[in-house]
Amino acid sequence: MKIGLTGGIACGKSTVAAMLAARGAALTDADQVAREVVMPGEPALAAVVRQFGQAVLSADGTLDRPGLGKLVFGNRERLKELEAILHPAIRERMQSRLQQYEDEDPDRLAVADVPLLFETGQAGLYEGVLVVYIPQPLQVERLLARSPGMTEEEALSRIGLQMDIEEKRSRADWVIDNSGSLEETEQQVEAFMRKAVKR
Repeated sequence: MKIGLTGGIACGKSTVAAMLAARGAALTDADQVAREVVMPGEPALAAVVRQFGQAVLSADGTLDRPGLGKLVFGNRERLKELEAILHPAIRERMQSRLQQYEDEDPDRLAVADVPLLFETGQAGLYEGVLVVYIPQPLQVERLLARSPGMTEEEALSRIGLQMDIEEKRSRADWVIDNSGSLEETEQQVEAFMRKAVKR
């Protein structure tokens, strides 16, 4: 079974992903794949250079992320151009990797960890979506705790860039509530794995 895993910023999605992997799930991480598709020699990197010019490359031929960031952030049109190159490349690689996992072992749970799963319209690619949830006030608290120097206003602004966590929760096929202890989260992951493997 192929499922999508998502949540909001500071909800503990990576923690839950690690718990699923520890119990035998095959994990594909969108952030990791996003780094892979812009490695030297990758078609997506060549397309980025064609679109934005040689200036987005470092001296060693790797992508100059800060330089590219300066070009696109705050410029909606340029950001769209970049996303039009990267999103399909990331999606294609993730789907092919999940398919590979499924071909190798059809009974193994294959999990795609995608932070903006709903926002980028990818929910339909999976047999179900698991959302890691905590209420927004706790999101703010945890984000501030892990980001020294960030103000509450900045935290709310960062959280506001994503779909509201309550909306994600309402769209989920399964929910892991991560607002309690790690042990409570572990128990929910255990229960989920038993259900998922049965399916």
